[in-house]
Amino acid sequence: MSAGEARPDSLPWTVYCDGSAMPNPGRMGIGAVITAPDGKRHTLSQATHATGCNNEAELRALTLALQDLRERGATAVRAYSDNSILVEQLGPAGAKPIERLAGLFDDARALLGSFDDVRVQWIPRHRNGEADALARAALGFAPKPPARPAKKRR
Repeated sequence: MSAGEARPDSLPWTVYCDGSAMPNPGRMGIGAVITAPDGKRHTLSQATHATGCNNEAELRALTLALQDLRERGATAVRAYSDNSILVEQLGPAGAKPIERLAGLFDDARALLGSFDDVRVQWIPRHRNGEADALARAALGFAPKPPARPAKKRR
């Protein structure tokens, strides 16, 4: 390896995660799309045995993906979610805690802290369609139809 070249195990893995609760609260499905630094992709899609809200499903999706990455030896992660509450709760400042989910957020923070380099970032829902479809499929639901562009006012 030449000077200035990154070690393969230090390159970031990418995670797009999403969760669904049907109804909300209700049965939870979780989905994630994980991409290795070399471009190889794999997906996670499963229903949980618990019931909860959409925020809990989103958090469980991220946690499952992070556990998977730990097992694969990842040291750097870029995680993307369309759930602003999840991103705010896990951010450096940390929003006001959601009491019911405090333990799950603590577990997620501990997992995030086990990586050398990690970032969790909010993305718009339309950029997270594959993870959303995986979460919905875990519950036996079809993907959401694509959003229609809003009509412009004249």
